[in-house]
Amino acid sequence: MGEFTSDAAEALTVAEAICGPLKLEEISDRRGSAVWRASGPRGVVGIKLGVGEAAEVTAREASVLDQIPGYTVTAGRFDGGVWYVTPWLVGPSTWDVFRPVRKDAGGRDEALEAAVALCRAVADLHRAGWVHGDLQPQHGIHTEGGVRLLDFAWSRQVGITPWRTFGGTMVHLTAPELAARILDGPQPVNTTRPADVYALTGTLWTCITGKWPLDYEAGGVDKDAPVEEKLRAIARRAVPMSTVMPWPSLQTRLRYVLLAGPDDRPSAAELKMLVEAVGG
Repeated sequence: MGEFTSDAAEALTVAEAICGPLKLEEISDRRGSAVWRASGPRGVVGIKLGVGEAAEVTAREASVLDQIPGYTVTAGRFDGGVWYVTPWLVGPSTWDVFRPVRKDAGGRDEALEAAVALCRAVADLHRAGWVHGDLQPQHGIHTEGGVRLLDFAWSRQVGITPWRTFGGTMVHLTAPELAARILDGPQPVNTTRPADVYALTGTLWTCITGKWPLDYEAGGVDKDAPVEEKLRAIARRAVPMSTVMPWPSLQTRLRYVLLAGPDDRPSAAELKMLVEAVGG
């Protein structure tokens, strides 16, 4: 998308009303979706633009932000796209908090606290009647006021399906039952709370080890294999779990959840209690 498009100048007007004179920093730009950090003397906001196929995804995410307690958003349309402005979330991601653990440099107490806080945030979202649908290591931000979640493009209220076709999210964190439905239909595929818990658990595993929970090599799946091939193997549970266990007291609990079927997985609130029971 490159430089900020003049067609979406209204987004800058909204951001400037909140922050004052703006300094823009492009954060990401891929597949028709771009994010800027807009800072000024009175505050910092994020601006997201979606064009082409990403336009309706961006509109959907803005709608979710408008409905979930604790989030605020202003959104609008321009020729060929959608924009929204929302307060910038200040704090490290869960992935960042776990960095010392991955480097074997301590930090387990802080990481455990962060894991509990992330589980609590997901449990609160579920309790409010929502499914996130795309939990990943970077999607929890640990602010002074608690964990805030990011990337609500595939989020939905239980009982409502806001998309016609669901192609899946991060393949490595896709629950087996969700992978099967993505592959074999029928569409639209509904994300679920148990699938969220699988992704949440896999996120914590990945934050600990720096690797995805599944060992594709051991399962005979090439690491560069097409997404569909990986989904097929995940759906059949043909990919064994990684044996990398630097934090056994926590990972043993995570392994149990990742191997459980959807009806046997704990809720996000129950996962929080499992994690709380772990010592550093």
